[in-house]
Amino acid sequence: MTAPSGLVFNVQRFSVHDGPGIRTTIFLKGCPLACTWCHNPESQELAPTFVRLRHRCMQCGRCTEAELASDTVFNKAACDVADCPTGALQLVGERISADALVVRVLRDRTFFETSGGGVTLSGGEPLVQAPFAIDSLKRLRAEGVHTALDTCGFASWEHLRDAAEHADLVLYDLKLMDPARHETATGVSNARILTNLSALCSLHQAVWVRIPVIPGVNDDEANIDATAAFVSALPRLGQVSLLPYHPTAEPKFARVGKHYTHHGTATPSNAHLEAIAARFRARGLPTSIGGQAA
Repeated sequence: MTAPSGLVFNVQRFSVHDGPGIRTTIFLKGCPLACTWCHNPESQELAPTFVRLRHRCMQCGRCTEAELASDTVFNKAACDVADCPTGALQLVGERISADALVVRVLRDRTFFETSGGGVTLSGGEPLVQAPFAIDSLKRLRAEGVHTALDTCGFASWEHLRDAAEHADLVLYDLKLMDPARHETATGVSNARILTNLSALCSLHQAVWVRIPVIPGVNDDEANIDATAAFVSALPRLGQVSLLPYHPTAEPKFARVGKHYTHHGTATPSNAHLEAIAARFRARGLPTSIGGQAA
């Protein structure tokens, strides 16, 4: 049977924040959420995207004045990217088969084995491309590679269940508990996310809840306490990981023609993160700051 293909926009080697050990993180295109702080806004559309890096552009004449007026580029092709003399024009999104992807990432097998690492599927939301994600996880696991699925949980239960079956670890994002606040910040309700998380923890032996800490969005005591109460009631939860906000995605929003609402927001201090972690630890939850094991 022919392996399904998927749309990948980055393969990040030597990652240490997406599960245990040294990992290769594969970022897939497509996401049903539109988080205002998204670290990868170029991942949201399930289609290849052309962007221009202004600091590299020498205005060589290959692009029109109208095209140069925007960082988001339309009516381009892969050949235009190849012809760009400075690499300013870039294609975000590569079509690749699960077979080819596995061959590529297995080049780092030695690092996985010596560090207790492996491969993490992230995004975007990998379950937007569920057949490709599930097949890739299955093939990697058959090769003896530790597999992790990084998901926002907004997917059909069937797709989440089937992908988790081939994942040694599930990294599950949890952003806000209040439904209205969640929809304002991400564009979708959290009802399916919470239901799926409860169902997943009843079946899977290794689930880490990951909470992006976004100042002014979800770091208030009411949301933190509600989140801690919810996750402490989940069966067999492995740990909680607090992921501090950082502003590195701001220029990415401009490149893809999106407005960034968190301009000027500072990364939360270590003291603030430790105070949040203490609320989870008080309920007996192993809690880390960052993506490694607690």
